[in-house]
Amino acid sequence: MKIVGKIITESHGVAQRVLLGVSRFKIVGSFFIVGLFLIPDYAQAYIGPGAGFAFLGSGFIFVLTFLMAVATLLFWPLQWLWRKIRKRGISKKARARRVVIVGLDGLEPKLVDRFMAEDNLPNLKALSEQGCFSRLGTTLPALSPVAWSSFQTGVNPGAHNIFDFLTRDKRTCLPQLTSTKTVEKKPWFSLFGLSFPPIGAEIQITRKSQPFWKILGKHGIFSNVLRVPISYPPEKFFGNVLSAMCTPDLKGTQGSFTLVTTKSREDQSATGGQVQVVKAEADGSIAGVIEGPPLIKEEGYSKVCFKLVPVPSEGGAVLKISKEDIKLILNRFSNWVELEFDIGKRKRARGLVRFCLREIGPKTSLYISPVNIHPEHPALPIAHPIFFSRWLAKKLGLFGTLGLMEDTWGRNEHAIDDARFLEQTYLTHTEREGMFMEALNRTREGLCVCVFDASDRIQHMFWRYMEEDHPSPREQDVRFEKTIEEMYSEMDALVGRIQKKIRKDDVLIVMSDHGFTSFRRCVNINSWLKEAGYLVTKDGSSGSDYLQDVDWTKTKAFAIGLSGLYLNIKGREVRGIVDPSEVSQLKAEISQKLEELTDPQSGARAVRKVHDTAKAYRGLYASDAPDLILGYESGYRVSWDSITGTLEPEVFSDNLKAWSGDHHVDPELVPGVFFCNRKLKAENPRIVDLAPTALDLFGVSVPKYMEGQILV
Repeated sequence: MKIVGKIITESHGVAQRVLLGVSRFKIVGSFFIVGLFLIPDYAQAYIGPGAGFAFLGSGFIFVLTFLMAVATLLFWPLQWLWRKIRKRGISKKARARRVVIVGLDGLEPKLVDRFMAEDNLPNLKALSEQGCFSRLGTTLPALSPVAWSSFQTGVNPGAHNIFDFLTRDKRTCLPQLTSTKTVEKKPWFSLFGLSFPPIGAEIQITRKSQPFWKILGKHGIFSNVLRVPISYPPEKFFGNVLSAMCTPDLKGTQGSFTLVTTKSREDQSATGGQVQVVKAEADGSIAGVIEGPPLIKEEGYSKVCFKLVPVPSEGGAVLKISKEDIKLILNRFSNWVELEFDIGKRKRARGLVRFCLREIGPKTSLYISPVNIHPEHPALPIAHPIFFSRWLAKKLGLFGTLGLMEDTWGRNEHAIDDARFLEQTYLTHTEREGMFMEALNRTREGLCVCVFDASDRIQHMFWRYMEEDHPSPREQDVRFEKTIEEMYSEMDALVGRIQKKIRKDDVLIVMSDHGFTSFRRCVNINSWLKEAGYLVTKDGSSGSDYLQDVDWTKTKAFAIGLSGLYLNIKGREVRGIVDPSEVSQLKAEISQKLEELTDPQSGARAVRKVHDTAKAYRGLYASDAPDLILGYESGYRVSWDSITGTLEPEVFSDNLKAWSGDHHVDPELVPGVFFCNRKLKAENPRIVDLAPTALDLFGVSVPKYMEGQILV
């Protein structure tokens, strides 16, 4: 993946604290027109002042879904005829009528080499012999949102505007999410004090350029696109899309778990979630609440209450919630449970959660997953057309919709253990495969693409089992020593099941956006900048979160996110002090010092190369990139606290999180993989080559702005 680290999974994270400010939803209606020759579109989501997300009422969703489905059936013959008249569709010059792309996020080529040599990946090996297998050059930096954006658009980050999970707000120098933004919407007119449409704001995707499937759609070629990162909110085009990375939960965060426990804890805070410490009743039962969307008219969040009654004789408990009695078995995830939240003004929002009973007896603990947006009753736009998620749920059953389904922070914070994390990951993987196979069966021609995340998440959390001396603690379970190897075998088996559905003239591509390596040692870049005199804090301050204690009148440089280092440039940052004429010299000075930075524990260099983005990027948005991007050596990564601007006493520290593998190092160290059932005709393939290759396979002219080459 997408490393999704501390920022985008924090329950009261940057999205609310920095970008959004207040937490109040505005419910608005929207009008839609079904054009005679147009694919039906969903209504745009609106939000209230600073809320970040908005809800479409369930009744409105139902009516809209029904009308769109009817319109699609009624007008499909006319649309088909219109495309034929305009000669839109797959060209006779096309070299394929169906292209299938399977993304296995984070698959590491060195491990693929090893396991293929050991005959543990028979399907991938057969695919390489039939066609080709190669390393796939990734992006700078090697982060999932950056790489998958280049996959979609065929351009470098300077042209698609995604450089990290986080960027900095030039007005405040504070972190903000890079994938979406809120744009205030002005009413068309006001009458008698009422505005139409109601004053609010629109959520927009900040990735620029356009996905290649949008170009295919303009030529009448249909696409099914499932869970490709950086697709929220979904864009309209000729096809179906189910959004992925950065799709929020119903609370408006990037995933907030809840742990309800009778264990006493002095600190009830938890990164990526919350802990509720409760007292057990005489019969051992406990009560708790699940928070949902913010209330409309009041401060705070809507809530659903529950009661957990232990049943020791059956080794579990009964969960009483929403007039249901749900039997929970110790250390086993429940099925999806539907919840309904009253958010005020007679408006309700529906979501899904899974429960896992972690302890029962003298001490009781209950894990509750983040509240996912309900795919049948989406309160936020998660699919295009809007009824696509509803159709999938009706066809296949309920499924999770959160951008990061696997609760990495729930594991980091010990709300779940390794076994539960693994179970949760494969539950998601099974849902994803069902969707993909259904889409593949219905894609008789055109594009079908899906990204599977289990390969990334499992390597992030189980890499420590591959290294006996990794500083992160391991559970005493020998099963986990083979977890990563078994995951590669499962991905290979998935490819085998897909190959059975591939026709003779289909093109099948299996790829990853980057590779993987160990994450053993943390580097706090902001602490180093302070030691080196480039960052100055206010008198007496040791540096707090979000760079709040930085003295901007004396600070020349600061770091935000997983990769970026910014200069505090006069005329660009609101409190900039670095003269533009000094920028080149300051970049070179900082780069040299960082490339000479050594770990006092081992004497090893921590930074392999510092990249000057003015030289590395090109495009309309290159000026919005960090000034420098750090390419770490294998084993090193930016520290958890430095991501949000917190300073630590030491520059270097051990990584003690379960998140023990990573790919945020220099991109030359972590290329992805590229398999295809056609022969490779180009050398040194890169992820930007996928978009032009797909267009060329369908006989569609490649736009001149795309940077990639044709691979097969």
